[in-house]
Amino acid sequence: MRIWAYGDDINTDMLFPGKYTYTCAKPDEIKPHLLEDLDPEFAKAVQPGDIIIAGKNFGCGSSREQPVVGLKAVGIEAIVARSYARIFYRAAINQGLLLIECPDAVAAYQPDMAVSLDLKQSTIKVGDQTFKFPTLPPEILAIRDAGGLLEYTRARLRAKAGAK
Repeated sequence: MRIWAYGDDINTDMLFPGKYTYTCAKPDEIKPHLLEDLDPEFAKAVQPGDIIIAGKNFGCGSSREQPVVGLKAVGIEAIVARSYARIFYRAAINQGLLLIECPDAVAAYQPDMAVSLDLKQSTIKVGDQTFKFPTLPPEILAIRDAGGLLEYTRARLRAKAGAK
């Protein structure tokens, strides 16, 4: 697992350049362009299970879903930030991308520190310090586990139809 650390106000154009909005729609088309203007190495080196640590207002900007779709498609385990733009937060839930708000953990992080998450205990370990974050609602975890809101809804409808 690798940690990718960024600052405040990382906007959707930094995550996925707007110039590709109408030419890249599928995850495999989006992935090569993730963070290309902010961190040209990201798309080449990111691996499933990696974590992004960022400052405040992560995901501000437009309502385009490509940044979230791309981050989910490359296997980002979670984004830990001081705060999120609301539209990005909602798009992340829809795609099943895990967002954790924990300003103290972000402040404690230094390059090359180990980071680990414990969702059951609602803690994040940064180096030798452990920080508590608000417990994630079971619905959010279920949406993530299902692969996004659409798959979660489909599974619930199938279950409901099968119960009749």
